[in-house]
Amino acid sequence: MRLPYSTLLRMPQTWGVILSKTLTDPVWFFVTDWLAILLVAKGYSPKDSLLAFWIPFLAADIGNFVGGGVSSFLIRRGWPVDRSRKAVCIAGALGMATLGIPVFVNGFAVLVISLAVSTLAYAAFSTMILTLPADLYPPASVASVSGMSGTGAGIGTVAATYLTGVVSDRYSFGPILVIASIVPILACVAILKLVRVDGKAGPA
Repeated sequence: MRLPYSTLLRMPQTWGVILSKTLTDPVWFFVTDWLAILLVAKGYSPKDSLLAFWIPFLAADIGNFVGGGVSSFLIRRGWPVDRSRKAVCIAGALGMATLGIPVFVNGFAVLVISLAVSTLAYAAFSTMILTLPADLYPPASVASVSGMSGTGAGIGTVAATYLTGVVSDRYSFGPILVIASIVPILACVAILKLVRVDGKAGPA
């Protein structure tokens, strides 16, 4: 049975999924869209930039497997689905928070490592966000909730891209990195406060 949008939007878990996706996707697109400019702005040579450019993408690929793998492992160990999903979300939010480290600690290696950790963590967190609708809703409503969260992510990314340009032109990338490290924590809070997975679904 497909639930109407009016019903879905009255459910707190729907807003937990939408808000978490809206808040985390802009961080990923900041890295993918602004990484080259960020490296140049920090004074690194084109050679260094090329060396660092592929690392976040590889880390994100790994993170997709890590997020689902860890959640599945915890479920097989007897953890409830709700607890296993949220454990990955907490770890992912903390990992994404490392994006702010280069603001306070200089060094090319520090920057590259923080980007790798944060993108791996983003991918793990994002995997849980994409999985939650299947845990929470009847099959006929999963696509509806996923679509709403994708819409929120699109709006958030457009707004964040505009603000990134304004702030980086007027100040620097420092405030943006700090905000990008805090926002995932808010996304995690939305999951913890608004989402409750009842029962025990299969590993994912």
